Amino acid sequence: MYKLYAASTSLGWDFYGPALGMGIMILLGVPIWVVLGLGTALLLSVTEVMPLTLIGETLFSGIDSFSLIAVPLFILTGDVIVTTRMSEKLLNLAEATLGWIKSGLGTSTVLGCGFFACISGSDAADAAALGRITIPRLVEKGYPRPYASALVASGATTGILIPPSISYIIIGLTLGISASTLFLAAAVPGAMVLMTIILTNIIVNRFKRYEESSGSFSPKKFVRAFWGARYAVLVPFIILGGIYSGIFTPTESASVAVLTAITIGFGTKQLRVSDFPRMMERSAEVNGVIAPIIGIALLLAQALAALEVPQSFVQGITNFTDNPVAVTLLMLFVFVAAGCIMETTPNIVILAPLMLPLAQNIGMNEIHFCIFMVTALGVGFITPPLGLNLFVLSGLTGEPVLKIAWRAIPFVLSMLVVVLLLAFIPWLSLWAL
Repeated sequence: MYKLYAASTSLGWDFYGPALGMGIMILLGVPIWVVLGLGTALLLSVTEVMPLTLIGETLFSGIDSFSLIAVPLFILTGDVIVTTRMSEKLLNLAEATLGWIKSGLGTSTVLGCGFFACISGSDAADAAALGRITIPRLVEKGYPRPYASALVASGATTGILIPPSISYIIIGLTLGISASTLFLAAAVPGAMVLMTIILTNIIVNRFKRYEESSGSFSPKKFVRAFWGARYAVLVPFIILGGIYSGIFTPTESASVAVLTAITIGFGTKQLRVSDFPRMMERSAEVNGVIAPIIGIALLLAQALAALEVPQSFVQGITNFTDNPVAVTLLMLFVFVAAGCIMETTPNIVILAPLMLPLAQNIGMNEIHFCIFMVTALGVGFITPPLGLNLFVLSGLTGEPVLKIAWRAIPFVLSMLVVVLLLAFIPWLSLWAL
């Protein structure tokens, strides 16, 4: 007979013991999917809230979702864009658009990150692909390598914030919300983060004088760059245009995007059949990290739901305070702290079902909550100790992670300002509803 838990029942060491063990394993650097798997198995064994025999079935059913097919397809689309050098064309377009202003190359780099985010849906892919191209240019222009790395790492956070975003697909799957709705809602917040990072770079550059670009906008140069990037621009146009117009779902748009990118690659003779094994391998490596985490984290989420942990959590918080401002700030702290120590996917699958009831308790719409949560977690990509983008750029440049993180502080602060605006101005997330 399996135990029944009530929301009013205080959680004991049969819950806190496994949770503490998971925390210790995370601090020791154990791979997150192993931490979640062992922690969930121990939790189920101790609490007996669900039979252990359901683990295998739940793992497979958790990732057996049509929506999740979009994840590897968007990752593969990003790989095709890089292999065919269309990413360089997007950067050239970004430079022709904003490169004429002061700090133009830095500003263009961030805009290029935003362009690429409209294709890949992944911040790590954004950071790796564009970092190789832009950092040598930035250093040559006068930017210190650590700051150039911090700039690219910050710009690449838009990979999960600007649609089509893998994170919004995952949180939509977890909470049962349409990814198309989330993509539409995320358009303004994603653009806000992008513009804030650009503005921060302009301000920093004004004081540090890394770059003294000046000139005037050249329509001829812009037209030439746009024509050179016409095929690269076509891919995000198809993805977002198809989704927002309702022609196809995010998963279908990912399929169309892959086929379009491959067709363009062969048509421009920038893609060969021999490129496919390596592209498929890279995409499989990234997806191989994401899929197990999703499957195991969904199992943990089911166990927590069966233990009525979300209800207990909400009850505990509301007993402490029911002030909407205080609760919102508490959620912000939890999201940023979680983003500092754990990757976005497990954070979403574990924390979203836990925090949504708390958000709804203070009157926050579920769409508003999703935008707020994902944007807050995005800050974690440029904050130690995890800071995935910091590690990606450190690997590319050889600069110490903490040195890059120090230069990223202005961008962290500017992103937090955007998160606070999103938290307390619901219209920014609900404008399309």
